[in-house]
Amino acid sequence: MTQGEDWQHQLLRDLAEGATDDAPGPAVPPGADTARPAPHSSPSPAPRPAPTPRPPAPATPESLPVVDPRLAIALGRPRHGESAGQRAGASLRRLAASAGQEVTEQVRFVREVQQPVTTGRVVAVTSIRGGVGKSTVAALLGRTFNHYRHDPVLTLEADAALGTLPTRMGAESVRWSCADLARILTPAMQLTDVTGYLVPVADGGWLLPAGQGRVGAPLDVRTYRTVTLALRRYFAVTVVDCETLPGEVARTAMDTAHARVVVAPMTAEGVHGTRQVLDWLARLPHSALSTTVVALSAGTPDTTLDPKAAAAHLREPGVPVVLLPYDRHLAQGGPIHTAMLGRNTGVAAVRLAAEVMQRAVRAR
Repeated sequence: MTQGEDWQHQLLRDLAEGATDDAPGPAVPPGADTARPAPHSSPSPAPRPAPTPRPPAPATPESLPVVDPRLAIALGRPRHGESAGQRAGASLRRLAASAGQEVTEQVRFVREVQQPVTTGRVVAVTSIRGGVGKSTVAALLGRTFNHYRHDPVLTLEADAALGTLPTRMGAESVRWSCADLARILTPAMQLTDVTGYLVPVADGGWLLPAGQGRVGAPLDVRTYRTVTLALRRYFAVTVVDCETLPGEVARTAMDTAHARVVVAPMTAEGVHGTRQVLDWLARLPHSALSTTVVALSAGTPDTTLDPKAAAAHLREPGVPVVLLPYDRHLAQGGPIHTAMLGRNTGVAAVRLAAEVMQRAVRAR
């Protein structure tokens, strides 16, 4: 019997005896084609790849109050932006004068605020130093867009961990921060998923704080870029309360935003420094001046600087200047209630939002 016959005989005997799968297989004859499976044998199934382990879910941060409860009771009742005498005098002047032109102008501003957008627009708000009303202006813009627009609006804090934007927006507590959200954002998330990590604003819109009110690592440029680029998919307008210039995040925000607001205090040194910022913006490769607006803010009723002269100096490079008058409600601090604003302040806020939106829409 040849060697090939021995192999066939052994195979038939194994089949007849019902050899089990764990029994040793038949010997392979010399010269047999090992690339082909044996006759009547089924190919072995391919091994399944081991499942990829999922990354651990991020720990949920602790929810912390924006204002210490022991201090919150000291805030007192919010004051109206204008005194009773000022409101009565303004009402008499409006009755005596023709209000047609004023109403027409306000309607035009509101329409510009409500302009539709095809992609999310980012508005950066900054200043040359702190304490000049930068967060107040950002909160005013966020609330104005929330009031007049019918699509999602986000107010984002890109300031230090001890910023005041959550307080001005009326948030009672904060939990998730920009850095937390940067680690969990994915393209598959829906708007309802994202808003679960944000703070809802009482009169509409959403807030994303930079931190939890603790001294810690500042917001870095990479985190800022990650968050703003991802959230533009969900929000028609994002108002960013930046750190003061020349901070790295502030310079990045001013360079990448669709529109910019530079808050200038109504002082000689404040106006001079803001003019230097405008000159810097003019030197950027894409000439950011065409999408920049200056908010000239009066922080005290006793200012001696001529507002017309200050506005003219800032307007020289071709930038519109919106005057924000002194307002008792804003000067008081704490949450901003739009119904408590002085009339002139409310009109100025709508005009500022219109100027910003007009430039943000036409930006690339």
